[in-house]
Amino acid sequence: MSVKTLLILGVSALAMVGCAQRTKPPGDAGVCYHVVPQKDGSMKYNRVVTVATLEACAGNLEAMRVKFLRLGGNQTDIYGAFQANFLFLVREGVLTSTSLEGPRYVALVRTGDGRLAIPGAMPQQ
Repeated sequence: MSVKTLLILGVSALAMVGCAQRTKPPGDAGVCYHVVPQKDGSMKYNRVVTVATLEACAGNLEAMRVKFLRLGGNQTDIYGAFQANFLFLVREGVLTSTSLEGPRYVALVRTGDGRLAIPGAMPQQ
């Protein structure tokens, strides 16, 4: 195979990846959702609360997660959605993305005592 053929195949593969279907969250203003993946691959959006910021939504989802764990639940990582952004509450903090399959970016980090904080808000030791 020539270099030109390999280059064309590589560019075609990248183009196909860029066209892949992505799961987008709802864009309702101020509405915080708990997102539950279903067995068929779809997502169920449960309305939690109306808040003003992504951080407030993450705080409400974190409180819900902790309450579920105290009641005997075992789900440590949960999904949420707020204004066309997915929220991923994981052990390290809260990550955000505009699609379920897309890259995830740090929104909030956990402090030493487990609370959530904006990155860089805590003093360095």
